[in-house]
Amino acid sequence: MKGKPLIRIGLIGHGKAGQAVASVLQQDPRFELAWVVRHSPVEAGATTSEGVPLIDMGTLLGSRWSDDRPVDGVVDFSTPSAIHSYAPLARTHRWMVVSAISAYQAHDLDLARDLGTTCRIMCSPNITLGINFMIMAARWLQEIAPFADIEILEQHFKEKPEVSGTAKKIAAHLDLPEEKITSLRLGGIVGHHEVIFGFPYQTLRIVHDSIRREAFGTGAAFALGELALQAPGFYTFDELLLQRIRGTLTVKATTH
Repeated sequence: MKGKPLIRIGLIGHGKAGQAVASVLQQDPRFELAWVVRHSPVEAGATTSEGVPLIDMGTLLGSRWSDDRPVDGVVDFSTPSAIHSYAPLARTHRWMVVSAISAYQAHDLDLARDLGTTCRIMCSPNITLGINFMIMAARWLQEIAPFADIEILEQHFKEKPEVSGTAKKIAAHLDLPEEKITSLRLGGIVGHHEVIFGFPYQTLRIVHDSIRREAFGTGAAFALGELALQAPGFYTFDELLLQRIRGTLTVKATTH
């Protein structure tokens, strides 16, 4: 009996995060990593250390590369401007698009939403499964207990100068001012976020720790798997996650 065909993926962005994502996708039996795009010039015939064809954006856009090496979707861990370059190819080939860009401006998001008319696209500034579940759980708890005091704590490595964008995203989802965020910079912490609820006579903390950049890869893999089940449209990570949770609860309800 033959297994399901692999989902062929192109990866755009080959920095530290992109390399970690590539590693995860290559280990996941659902996917085949067909090519990787790097923004700096790449010599013809170059490959990644794992043997995956490595090209630059000019090669992807200026040749028949996307026709000769078709993919079902792309994962973007590059720059905000990249989507403007590959959007025509995404429309032509109806790619799934998973974008993990944190610095999109309004015009970038407008293009992403417009892509949703023909493609399945998900945009999220933080693509880790744990953070998005944390946000969803915190929103539910806030709705149940709107009287609770809520504070956000974020801890990162000493060299990180700015307030965590993820902490700002959590605050925005909970309709909290940025003054509710406390930042600490200590040693070599990769990333730590807490949402702290203060109730009368008790406290509750929802905690997420980032350990390795491969967490981005598992998040991208989750998003790709869920997008493959959806109709064309613009999605956020929490929308895909909520659909999965609802589906799981429905199945459990019908089996009991």
